[in-house]
Amino acid sequence: MNGGPGVIRYVTYKRVSTEDQGKSGLGLEAQERDIRIYLDTYSPEPWQVVADVVEIESGANSDRPELWRAVDLAKRSRATLLVAKLDRLSRKVSLIATLMDDPKLTLRVASMPHADKFQLHIYAALAEQEREFISLRTKAALREAKARGQKLGGLRDATMKRNAVLKANADARASKLDGIVRPLREANASLRDIADALNSAGVETPRGGRWHAASVGRLLDRLGV
Repeated sequence: MNGGPGVIRYVTYKRVSTEDQGKSGLGLEAQERDIRIYLDTYSPEPWQVVADVVEIESGANSDRPELWRAVDLAKRSRATLLVAKLDRLSRKVSLIATLMDDPKLTLRVASMPHADKFQLHIYAALAEQEREFISLRTKAALREAKARGQKLGGLRDATMKRNAVLKANADARASKLDGIVRPLREANASLRDIADALNSAGVETPRGGRWHAASVGRLLDRLGV
């Protein structure tokens, strides 16, 4: 697709870390899929990808040469920096805030196609709080298991430890959504209505997918609603 007046230009940025590459929803193919969905569904036409930048680096590391190269390319070519998910930019709110505060940079996140910079900043802050809470809850769950006399060693105990971590993480994610789904359920909203509300708000399931009546039902059961 040739560039020219009226063409919407994009610089796409994809990031994986060594530990991410084998995880569903975080690999390069998944990010490419989400970016393609955005371009085909939400982008004004005609559009052009002027550069595709890939980086292998931890999301907690601010030393990201390829990210800064992508930012520079986007600004110099008056293009929009497009990423699949917000955490592909960084898991640090401070770094994301730096990018969003740059008046010369336009940023779009494929999985949240209608979100503006202000909304993305709020989402990043909430995600950081959630990670901190999950870490604290995981440590608390392990302390409780140890207090009950469970030795966290060996194959069986390693499984118990992993299960405690998974439960703590699931409880933390559910708690984050309690303020949204509980009022809807108390107002007699159906499971499908709640799923539609979560999807419309851009809230993903723990596995990064869309909500359905069954997944909402499991969430409500965990919350005891």
